Amino acid sequence: MIKHDVVVIGGGLAGMRAAVEAAERGADVAIVSKMHPVRSHSGAAQGGINAALGNTAEDTPANHAFDTAKGSDYLGDQDAIEAMCDDAPRQIIWLEHRGCIFSRLPDGRLAQRPFGGAGSPRTCYSADVTGLVILHTLWEQLERFNVKVYEEYFCTALCTEDSVGAGVVAYNMRNGQLELITAKATIFATGGCGRMYAKTTNGYASTADGLGIAFRGGVPIMDMEFVQFHPTSLKENGVLLSEAARGEGAHLLNSLGERFMFKYAPEKGELASRDVVSRAGWTEIMQGRGVDGCVLLDLRHLGREKILERLPQIRELALDATGKDAIDTPIPILPGMHYTMGGIETDKFGATRIPGIYAAGEAACVSVHGANRLGGNSLLETIVFGARAAKHACEYIKESGDVRPSERTLKAEQERIDGWLSKNEGIRAPQLRSQMNKTMSENVFIFRNEKELTKAVDDLLEIRKAFDRDVYVMDKSKTFNTDLVHAMEVDFLIDAAMCVANGALARKESRGAQARTDYPERDDEKWMVHTLAWRQDGQNPRLDYSRKVTITKWAPTVRSY
Repeated sequence: MIKHDVVVIGGGLAGMRAAVEAAERGADVAIVSKMHPVRSHSGAAQGGINAALGNTAEDTPANHAFDTAKGSDYLGDQDAIEAMCDDAPRQIIWLEHRGCIFSRLPDGRLAQRPFGGAGSPRTCYSADVTGLVILHTLWEQLERFNVKVYEEYFCTALCTEDSVGAGVVAYNMRNGQLELITAKATIFATGGCGRMYAKTTNGYASTADGLGIAFRGGVPIMDMEFVQFHPTSLKENGVLLSEAARGEGAHLLNSLGERFMFKYAPEKGELASRDVVSRAGWTEIMQGRGVDGCVLLDLRHLGREKILERLPQIRELALDATGKDAIDTPIPILPGMHYTMGGIETDKFGATRIPGIYAAGEAACVSVHGANRLGGNSLLETIVFGARAAKHACEYIKESGDVRPSERTLKAEQERIDGWLSKNEGIRAPQLRSQMNKTMSENVFIFRNEKELTKAVDDLLEIRKAFDRDVYVMDKSKTFNTDLVHAMEVDFLIDAAMCVANGALARKESRGAQARTDYPERDDEKWMVHTLAWRQDGQNPRLDYSRKVTITKWAPTVRSY
């Protein structure tokens, strides 16, 4: 049995920031990750991290908070939003003092670029590889504090004893053994669940692991219907081309050569919020003004020098995938599934309803993003709430006693996995994953309606039943059984997809990323509430709307850009 005071599940930005904070506070902390931490999907974040540093006189944390609340289409909890935006400058300085190499202005100040939905340029960046630079900075801090990392351990279940969190069960990929990891406080920081769609900007590891584990452990999942589709992913492979391109002045063009965004966002154009830009691009395509089923991202006017200095990875990604050089050719792009605003329900300290269980980053829903996330706020959320969750967890463990190792959970997980391995026929998980990907991509996309959402809900319930009844694992080996790991990932993804589809069908309004063609207006009277999904074995999740949206300063108004 492995035992620590604080265990962090996931080694991306939120997980590493939580672990470093706990280590700085003297806690016995460890990270459990299914991959080496610097391979985490956080490293794919390109554009930057938001903070009101005062580089422009008009920018303040309060303005940042207002932009975030407005961007959320007023579904974000404003107390949490204010906490994040107030802490943002301190966290940027914390990173910078630990060696994070940000791009700078000629006078030495940190450079900041404009991002969509922001009233001022407030996105700090490291060229267009910001996530990777921060990830390596935090890895250095883990090394500095000698934080133990259990690498290639796949968490399978949450342990609770005496109604409090007691750690997790994890599958050791190297020897095929299930291990009990006991902890007084557990922090889930496992990222998103983009792989429930056929095409996504997310890495292959974004499979809803922490979300699914918490969901099965009795924690509600919040606001999963709000799925962000990024306006600019490569047509060929769905790889992200950062909002940094538009922040530096790139244009979006249709087949007529028009900068079409000003029809949809007269003031902000390409720098409107992501939900607005994605719907606009998809509308141009559907109305016949696309270019071979896509629209174009045009960087040519920025010039070679600026592209190579500030957007080198974007140019390289496009060149590798399309053979087109952004320096002299527009790049074909489409909206692509990018981010889940929803996740494990937490308060503004990262705490869930189960004592000793926390969540941070994309796996969590605080909620600071509400119905739509602003670019640059995701990296900020990982750093701010990773630190806040760890601080609260360290305070919690001082007052809590020892927890009992959950041998019963270990036994239940062993029986579940043995059940899959003992079968020699049935359905393999990849078949069901393909069915899930198809129904999500066809029926729970940018524009939604009751007929398609009902089909998705029905399809996913049948997929859930088929998985529970018929799935088997063909590979019976012990060492690095990726067939078994994949089956567990699909299991979690199905749960996440069911929360998305059921929440979207039930919410009869359009708000942020939830665009219902049959309910095109926002309905504040009925729907200024969060969606809480509770798991029911073999059934659709139970939805409740008991959690109201927290309003502190900014009453909902018509959102325009």
